[in-house]
Amino acid sequence: MIITELLKRIPVLEIHGEDTREVSELVFDSRKVTEDSLYVAVRGTVADGHSYIASSVEKGAKAIVCEEFPETMDESVTYIKVKDSSKALGHLASNFYGNPSQKLKLIGVTGTNGKTSVSTLLFDVFKNLGYDSALLSTVEIRIGEKIIPATHTTPDVITINKILAQAVEEGCEFAFMEVSSHGIAQNRIEGLHFKVAGFTNLTHDHLDYHKTFDEYLKTKKRFFDELEDTAIAITNVDDKNGMVMLQNTKAKKKSYAMKTMADYHGKSLEIDFNGMLLNFNGKEFWTTLTGKFNIYNLLLVFGIASELGFEQDEILQAISKLKRVSGRFETFKSDGGIFFIVDYAHTPDALENILESINDIRTKNERLITVFGCGGDRDHSKRPEMGNIATKKSTLAIITSDNPRTEDPAQIIKEIEAGVEPQNFSKYTSIPDRKEAIKMAIRFAEPRDIVLVAGKGHENYQDINGVKHHFDDKETINELWKLMSK
Repeated sequence: MIITELLKRIPVLEIHGEDTREVSELVFDSRKVTEDSLYVAVRGTVADGHSYIASSVEKGAKAIVCEEFPETMDESVTYIKVKDSSKALGHLASNFYGNPSQKLKLIGVTGTNGKTSVSTLLFDVFKNLGYDSALLSTVEIRIGEKIIPATHTTPDVITINKILAQAVEEGCEFAFMEVSSHGIAQNRIEGLHFKVAGFTNLTHDHLDYHKTFDEYLKTKKRFFDELEDTAIAITNVDDKNGMVMLQNTKAKKKSYAMKTMADYHGKSLEIDFNGMLLNFNGKEFWTTLTGKFNIYNLLLVFGIASELGFEQDEILQAISKLKRVSGRFETFKSDGGIFFIVDYAHTPDALENILESINDIRTKNERLITVFGCGGDRDHSKRPEMGNIATKKSTLAIITSDNPRTEDPAQIIKEIEAGVEPQNFSKYTSIPDRKEAIKMAIRFAEPRDIVLVAGKGHENYQDINGVKHHFDDKETINELWKLMSK
């Protein structure tokens, strides 16, 4: 693509060299520079891309986008100065791939909990409605039936545009995407045109990155602040920060709730481990999904699909055919009568939601055994909070290792234990080895008891000192049950 075409709608401060050169590829990682590519020098948290301009030119880059010109410039290379190369990268990527987000309806879902579930449920609902769509989620990236492995909650902006361009090429009309706070802060959604933006909730998470809750909130809010006036923003008004998200948006404002008046209102009529009978906007339907948090997830799905012009009866029929999202309140019963639940809950709010949902359903004749831990190299302040929640709301809590990363699992457990209140000391034990912790839960459980294994959900690995070791909670439960029930 010719440089002038790439620079459309991008404020350029200065150009040194020919702007009619053709570039073959767009890269921001100097290691991926190829002959005739355009290299964008981005200032990152670890390294400054400007340090790699010279090596990129040596590798064959024919254009450089940067915030500062290098002291020495090659006359066979075009240098483009911009105010913010990270933001420019998003618009460059959109232009390079033909602005695919304008050619389909892109729906973004943000919030602390529920992003993966809502995005995936939307993808499945629209499949039930007869539409091929694209999905960009933590668990997987899909274009229709094609699955692409996912590596981040929000991929880099070049990858996003590449995927969206493929989706357009393959005839997709819709794309559903998780929008993480990291992705917003790092400009990974810059230049994208969202048709609908949905907000789930905002609770304690990612403070290792954002440092303060206020900063975390402002980052999420930025997603809505930057929406165009042709977009629709739909928020959870039962969440205390729900309306805050929409304060400065130019988008059309819509709401959903269970406790307050809203455009999309829901309530549960019956709820058990097999599913729920719900009422949305006066219409009753059954779903195999369960748990109060899933009512909110489905309400947002219902609201988004309605705003996209679908009939509500048609949407609810599609919702009633849904299956549970992998690793999200995934339930299975052993032949010994023990009920197992695997869930991704890894924040205080998510853990409390799942435990409250289980306690709402169970008759209290069964015991609730919870196996959980906290990730290493992440926000320390949520650890004691989760220790308090798990021991307060379980018959027995078994504190174990999650993804310790570079931290000592024993130290993480110690920080979790610090939150346990004295009256609950007898309700927990600690076993650092996750497999052994699950084994103890199975050994302790009796027929009809409920075992919740929380924190990893769909993940099939444990990250220990930078190495990902295979570990799947569902697989481990089944393997141990077979061995122990012989």
